[in-house]
Amino acid sequence: MGKFWPPHRGHQLLLETAAAQVSELLVLVYAQPDDPAHPAPVRAAWLRELYRDDDYRPGPRIGTTPLRIVALTAEADQPPPDAAADYTHREFVRQWLARHGHAIDVVFSSEAYGPGFAAHLGAAHVLVDAARQRVPVSGTQLRRALAAGAAEPRPAAALLHPFVAAQYGAVPPAAVPRLVLLGAESSGKTTLATALAEALGTAWVPEYGRILHEQKNGALDYEDLLYIGRRQLELEDEAAPQARGWLVCDTNAATTALYSYYYFHRCDPALQALARVCGRRYARTFVCLPTVPFEQDGWRGPEALRQFQHGAILMQLETLGIPYTLLDGSVAERVAQVRAALERTDTDI
Repeated sequence: MGKFWPPHRGHQLLLETAAAQVSELLVLVYAQPDDPAHPAPVRAAWLRELYRDDDYRPGPRIGTTPLRIVALTAEADQPPPDAAADYTHREFVRQWLARHGHAIDVVFSSEAYGPGFAAHLGAAHVLVDAARQRVPVSGTQLRRALAAGAAEPRPAAALLHPFVAAQYGAVPPAAVPRLVLLGAESSGKTTLATALAEALGTAWVPEYGRILHEQKNGALDYEDLLYIGRRQLELEDEAAPQARGWLVCDTNAATTALYSYYYFHRCDPALQALARVCGRRYARTFVCLPTVPFEQDGWRGPEALRQFQHGAILMQLETLGIPYTLLDGSVAERVAQVRAALERTDTDI
């Protein structure tokens, strides 16, 4: 139970510690007054997204432990004010659990109120990182930093999953700068990514959307597009420790948002937020011209679609205010063009 305003790394530690010890985990999200920009149902949806996997249908889970994440609202549940006495909150939750038929065996918390709260519910209590040694975070201070409206609240963003940070227009600091390669289908993007990583002696991150598309035999659901955007961020962060100088990234969330509109004529607001921060997440953006011979691998659309996709990518980058460099020629020539551009880049970001 908590505000999860915003959901931060400390919350993730708490949930993951709890999930490792129970067969099912109930998470209640509420605040009164609530965040008008990102109310409890939105924050609960973020948590569900953080803990979904390749198969959306079973719902969020950590390992094999299913999560039941419930947002409580003033209209439907009338939670007490945040400043109400501890007893008021304890009794509110006890009655809510009874009405909804939930029997609680153990309460996990990282707050001083935890033991008394658990006792009121007749449950055991497990304290997790109360001293904030593993994740030194304060939700109150984090809210202040994000609300300050700084152009780039990177210290605060470091305490957030990049998916959550993007919802506040923030980008966590990166150990190495990222460059991203964009392009229409069969524009040589993936071939260039592998060659470029080899030339730079660094790591590269494949396009996760392609991986999931093939896993699902081309039958992507609308919800998969947001998941693709989130997993792409995680794969980049996982690859960053192996990168040297630059991390080469094959596609970004802006392109994923384009495909969401292409396939489903709509785009989740959370994915739109991921697209909006691409200009700050990637230090350099390169677009592969669709001038290489088209290769139909069974997963791509018709060749005629390439030109439309290319134009849509350029329009989106210009709408988002993201500078880009066009790449043309052979693979070797494109590698040389990227290297020349990087030499002119101030990498102190």
